[in-house]
Amino acid sequence: MGLALAIAGAAFAVIFAGIGSAVGVGTAGRAGAGVVSEKPELFGKVLLLEALPGTQGIYGFLVAFIVMLQTGLLGGTPKELTVAQGLVIFAACLPVAFGGMLSGIHQGKVSAAGLNIVAKQPDKSGNAVILSAMVETYALLGLVISILTVLFFKLD
Repeated sequence: MGLALAIAGAAFAVIFAGIGSAVGVGTAGRAGAGVVSEKPELFGKVLLLEALPGTQGIYGFLVAFIVMLQTGLLGGTPKELTVAQGLVIFAACLPVAFGGMLSGIHQGKVSAAGLNIVAKQPDKSGNAVILSAMVETYALLGLVISILTVLFFKLD
């Protein structure tokens, strides 16, 4: 039962952070398509702002991968975890899961708004990237706490 809880935590990390990235990239992509249709030469700047919300899904995947390594699901024999240990791993995955979901969605909205800057003042695209990257901070905090908890919690 403990191992199942740990696996559920890993799944939450991938699913919810992935949802945030998918929604965020989609939001920014729709805005970017409008910019590129009018000014195709701005594709590189548009692509950067569209790609930024995609990192949250990567963070969720990374945490899930670490959980699988720590529990022996990859490259070894799966560990027998107590329910308490499984719950700790499950809980450790929640910061990246929900932080990634919410920041991915909102980063997509900020990136879409930043694309308005790029469309009107292409030389100010750095400002748009900075605004979007600020939202990323909270996904990174969730990533760090999830990784630290999973790596330093003793399963032996």
